[in-house]
Amino acid sequence: MTGTYHQLAPFRIDPEFVGRIWGYTDLRPWYEKVSSNGPIGEVWLTGDDCRIATGTHAGKTLAELFREASKVLLGEGAPSSESPLLIKVIFAREKLSVQVHPDDRLARKYGQPRGKTECWYALSAEPGAEVAVGLKPGVTLETVKDEIQQGTLEQSLNVLPISSGDLVFVDAGTVHAIWPGSILLEAQQNCDLTYRMYDYGRPRELHIEKSLEATRLKTNAGKVPATVLNDRTVLVDVGYFRLERFLGDGLRSSQSLLSGKEQPRGLAYLFAANGKGRITGPGFEPVDLPARSIVAVPATAPEFEIENLGALDLIRITPNWPR
Repeated sequence: MTGTYHQLAPFRIDPEFVGRIWGYTDLRPWYEKVSSNGPIGEVWLTGDDCRIATGTHAGKTLAELFREASKVLLGEGAPSSESPLLIKVIFAREKLSVQVHPDDRLARKYGQPRGKTECWYALSAEPGAEVAVGLKPGVTLETVKDEIQQGTLEQSLNVLPISSGDLVFVDAGTVHAIWPGSILLEAQQNCDLTYRMYDYGRPRELHIEKSLEATRLKTNAGKVPATVLNDRTVLVDVGYFRLERFLGDGLRSSQSLLSGKEQPRGLAYLFAANGKGRITGPGFEPVDLPARSIVAVPATAPEFEIENLGALDLIRITPNWPR
């Protein structure tokens, strides 16, 4: 941490639009973005190259700010100085490949700093929307190998219907695929490492051996039932991340967002799933929170209030450190 500042106000982050062959060229009405350079499949909200949009560090990348002021952002209790979470919105017009993410151990075996456990929160879902999460009972790695070669792997996938508001946990080692029909908010370890197992015959590189090495036949993946509390709904609370949903009118204080276990306070992200809000507090300019935008709340942020400017549906995302 540099010694030039010890407190950092909440700041909004500009999204990065990432091209994917299975995405859309027109993201409206979710984002005012029409691409002339091919389809966009992912909107990165907290990527290392995302730019800070407001405040004294506007224009810097998120990675630059973490290098300069990690303790200001994360708090004293953080076990790492790096950005812990990559948060995205996924727009799938076609099926994503069937893939597996390595756990921390396997990622480090191949020279990467961490693996990738993730979760999906369905912002929207059409009738009949589905995702594939895990393998059916009794499926073996030999079965998977054979079906990759035969082009029949889909028959061994555990397929889940998905509706708006569902939360699906996908721990590392889970064979999975996102299919069309839903728009998903994804929170994950800050890692973009994917082993592509099967791609429906599309001419893209596969990582069959590594994907099989990463695969666990039984995992903890699946839908997570929400926990409704008096002041919030806990969508998921597991290793690496916690997601909470806040609804309501009027003003909400920064203290009211904290959960009882947050001592000392750490980094948090506030995502507007719908509606809009504004963050105000002493010593900093108001920060607008339009629909589908995200604001970082550093561990050292001053006290603030969130004003609901209309139908604000707020998702709070915090890293969970190993206990």
